[in-house]
Amino acid sequence: MPPEAPGLAVMRLLYGSVTAQLVSVVAELGVADLCAGGPREVGDLAVATGVDPGALHRVLRALASAGVFTEVAPRCFGLTDLAGTLRTDVPGSMRDHARNWGSPEYRQTFGDLAYSVRTGEPSFDVHHGTDWWTYLATRPDRAAGFDRAMGGRARHLVAAALDAVDLAGVRRLVDVGGGRGELVAAVLDRHPGIRAVVLDRPEVVAGAAALLGDRAEVVAGDFFRAVPSGADRYVLSSVLHDWEDDDAVAILRVVREAMAPEAQVLVLETVLPEGDEPHVGKMLDVLMLALVGGRERTEREYAQLVARAGLRHVRTVSTAAPVSVLVADARG
Repeated sequence: MPPEAPGLAVMRLLYGSVTAQLVSVVAELGVADLCAGGPREVGDLAVATGVDPGALHRVLRALASAGVFTEVAPRCFGLTDLAGTLRTDVPGSMRDHARNWGSPEYRQTFGDLAYSVRTGEPSFDVHHGTDWWTYLATRPDRAAGFDRAMGGRARHLVAAALDAVDLAGVRRLVDVGGGRGELVAAVLDRHPGIRAVVLDRPEVVAGAAALLGDRAEVVAGDFFRAVPSGADRYVLSSVLHDWEDDDAVAILRVVREAMAPEAQVLVLETVLPEGDEPHVGKMLDVLMLALVGGRERTEREYAQLVARAGLRHVRTVSTAAPVSVLVADARG
């Protein structure tokens, strides 16, 4: 087969944005759930979802060409492994994440990446007159959807991280910015003897309390001001990438002040490879710029952050997922 012409390759890249939106559409409609019992005819799916059958056929045909769904007979579609992740009831479901990706806020923000490139500032703030976190704080329903989406993403990353990090002997663990408590729940499933704490914004930690019950302590707070003291492990999972360098250092300094002498910080983040090596984090980095003004970083850049906060970068542990665990302590 001859190599793909450069122009056609660029065209395929541009059409990738259409594929992302189509995945969001079928996730919102719940098509994968409807196909859980076996392939379904487009007309049946259209009735169940209340959409136009001709349009739905065209959407599913396009997604089938990308390996999401399969047309087992004319106008009859079933699940593939990719489509199966869009079911609500499967472990590691990506349905909420896909729905969040197609939200009006995301579409508008990422549709104006040019503003962020020109200014270095989030385009979200310009369109909505406030920053992302303040926007969510005043819209509980939207915040709940975002937290569900991030929880689904977290479950994939946390499972890989826990396979790579040894928590044997840890007595007390604080999950800083722990959201709905998915990480702590996974830790306690493996290490029920650990005393765990989840710290996050007041409007978020109610979800953690509902998930964890009396298995862990849930604390409403602000990690720019204080975190619970005396733990021997502090976890920052997908937190630092939300912030520019000075803010990230401020968070790490607060954690440093709370640490016991022998404690360690575990930073779970996408770590970008240097040079041209492909990595999903390099795309996520640009999206973080547009949405919240944050960034993904290389190992060297994370080591510089922890050093500025008075910590020492001990090692970086790769995982089976596109996330690494940076280990730091206060012995430097």
